[in-house]
Amino acid sequence: MNNAVIHAVTKMAPAILQLNDVRVRFPVSNDWLGRPRGYAHALNGIDLQVRAGETLGIVGESGCGKSTLAQLLMGLVPPSTGELSWASRSAGEGSSNVQIVFQDPQSSLDPRLPIWKIITEPLYARGHAPRAQMRDVAATVAAQVGIRAEYLDRFPHQFSGGQRQRIAIARALSSDPDIIVLDEPTSALDISVQAQILNLLAELQRARKLTYILISHNVSVVRHMADRVAVMYLGQIVELGSAAQVLDQPRHPYTRLLLEAVPRLGVPLHAEQVAAPTELPGNRRLPSGCFFRERCSLCTVGCEKPQALLGDEQQRVRCHLQS
Repeated sequence: MNNAVIHAVTKMAPAILQLNDVRVRFPVSNDWLGRPRGYAHALNGIDLQVRAGETLGIVGESGCGKSTLAQLLMGLVPPSTGELSWASRSAGEGSSNVQIVFQDPQSSLDPRLPIWKIITEPLYARGHAPRAQMRDVAATVAAQVGIRAEYLDRFPHQFSGGQRQRIAIARALSSDPDIIVLDEPTSALDISVQAQILNLLAELQRARKLTYILISHNVSVVRHMADRVAVMYLGQIVELGSAAQVLDQPRHPYTRLLLEAVPRLGVPLHAEQVAAPTELPGNRRLPSGCFFRERCSLCTVGCEKPQALLGDEQQRVRCHLQS
C-alpha cells in the first residue's frame, strides 16, 4: 500500500486525540518568595489531531519541543493552557493509555528484571491483569515481536541491541495502548537492524491497527513510515500535512531548510541551505510575530504579525507568504 492510499485511509479514520491551542511552560528560576522569575516556553499553541491507525511523524531540530510534546501525550507534563481531548474519555471509557519506545533500549530496560517482568510492567502498573497471568501475556506479546518463549527468564544484558528494542516494543504493546510514541526508535541500532525494526513496527501496525507518533531526526525513516508529518519550530507546528506533500513539496521556509540540510553523498552543503544563526533562539522570551523571521531569508513586512496555521487537509503552513 503506497503513501497516497494510506493517507486516504487515515484521513477517514476517527480522531482519537485532539489538541487545542496547547501551551506548556516551565519556571526557570524563583525569587525569594518562591515566585517564578521567568518561564521557558516549550510548547506555544499546538493544534493537532491524531487519527486512529495512522503514523504521525514529528520532525524538527533539537530544542523545538518534540520531547515535551511526547511527555505531554503520556501525561508526564500537564498543559499550562489549552486542552487535550481523548475520544475514549468523552465516551466514558476511562483514562487513555499511551506507551513509548525509547531511543536507547540499553538504558530503557531495567537490568535487574527478567524480560517477562519488563514486558508486563505497564500491565502491572495499571492493574489490568492478575499477576498470575502476567507471564502468559508476556509470552504472547514476545512471540509477536520475534522473542522466543524460552528467553523470557533472561535479563536485558543477554540480548543484542536489536533484540532489546524488540523487548521494548513488546513492553509498549502489552497493555494494548491507544497510541505508541516512537522516540527515535532506530537511531541506536546498526543499519541492517534498523530495517528489521522498522519492518516489524509496520507489520505490527497492520496486524493490530496501532497508532504511532514517530519522533525522529532521520527524514528517511519518517518518509518510510509516516502518513502525515508535523514540522516543529520553537514549540509551534509550522507545517502539517501528508508525508508526500510536506517532504517532497515543502512550503514553509524552515521546512525547506531542514530538508535541504540533510546530508547527501556527493552533494556539498551550501551556506544558503543553513538557517542563520544555526541555533534556535531562546524560548524564555519568545519572538514577536513569526517565530522564524529572524532566521528567514524571505522575511518581509507581514512577518512581524503572528502567523496562523492555514491551508487545506493535505498541507497547512504557518507562513503568510504561502496563504
